[in-house]
Amino acid sequence: MSLMSEEADPSEQRAVARSAAASSPPIRVTFNRLELNRILNLYGRMVADGEWRDYAIDFLKDRAVFSVFRRASEVPIYRIEKDPRLARKQGMYSVISATGLILRRGHELERVLLVIDRKLAVV
Repeated sequence: MSLMSEEADPSEQRAVARSAAASSPPIRVTFNRLELNRILNLYGRMVADGEWRDYAIDFLKDRAVFSVFRRASEVPIYRIEKDPRLARKQGMYSVISATGLILRRGHELERVLLVIDRKLAVV
């Protein structure tokens, strides 16, 4: 004995919900694994040099921000931002100083991070 309801099949409801979720925009912007790996490698080197002490990561609706601090109680000395709205314009990656000055902006994270990533130079 089976009970038939007049409502739609539950699997059909799940399919409709899945297609609606696939078409909706992402809730927030994040760094992918490769981007975060590159940023954390730079952060680790600067901590080893004694220049940086703390960091914060913010995933907002319109951008992702990696903030670097000299001390935890201060304002960030650098902010590394990813803003996908600027991908076709100036580039979605930017490095911003504590004063709000954009030090470098571009399409490739590697090139943008060169402004704060000082490598050993042969003298």
